[in-house]
Amino acid sequence: MSSVIPGFRLSFGITLTYLCLIVLLPVAALLLQAADVGLARYIAIMTSPRTLASFQVTFTTAAIATAFNAIYGLALAWVLVRYEFPGKRLLDALVDVPFALPTAVAGLALTAIFAKNGWYGAQLAQWGIQVAYAPAGIACAMAFTSIPFVVRTVQPVLEDLAGDVEEAATTLGASDFRVFRTVILPALFPAFLAGCSLAFARSLGEFGAVVFIAGNQPFRTEIVALLAFIRLEEYDYPAAAAIAATMLGLAFLLLLTVNAIQAWHQRRAIRED
Repeated sequence: MSSVIPGFRLSFGITLTYLCLIVLLPVAALLLQAADVGLARYIAIMTSPRTLASFQVTFTTAAIATAFNAIYGLALAWVLVRYEFPGKRLLDALVDVPFALPTAVAGLALTAIFAKNGWYGAQLAQWGIQVAYAPAGIACAMAFTSIPFVVRTVQPVLEDLAGDVEEAATTLGASDFRVFRTVILPALFPAFLAGCSLAFARSLGEFGAVVFIAGNQPFRTEIVALLAFIRLEEYDYPAAAAIAATMLGLAFLLLLTVNAIQAWHQRRAIRED
């Protein structure tokens, strides 16, 4: 039986080749390097106080950045879709600036404005709030680089959402909050969850924007990516591979969890329909 899609075998072969060369081969090399560490040394590396502290800093700040992006990103997508105002196209274009801007440039810019003599940092210093060279700066840099993931995944779903269902719910006496909770949010949930998970994953792996504003103080503002880079500079390749492989495994588990939640939500929506 001939293939329905012309050139399927060729396109499929090119896709698999690209996947193997660009994704699977580097991942396999990383896992092989980490496997040479040995279980005893792997446990020693991952349970060292400095490694545990870097994981705590990374996950805590990434969670804070994702929580901020979940609220602000949803609100921004809502404004861009539901309202018309001067400068809307400019604001819509600015959402993609973190994608186009080199992360190192973003880190330098954030450090400049949040330093104690910066535009924002000077004002915050009067209240005893330190952002640059503190965990708050790490969360700020992560939020800046990952906000487009939430906006761009939620925005198309909002645009396709039929307004007659909301109008029907309002006609039946539902409040605005109940319409959002029972009509809009269930339709947005899969895309919203995907956007938040991508933002969290991007925050975990962010390096360029964070390394400038963090101050890189061990046990306080040192992230996992920087610790792996330090181990590479020390020519401790097994330790760097072990740390990187652990982050890879955690990211993979995160994606599996998100996919499982989305599949469960889709099955539930089908049963309710």
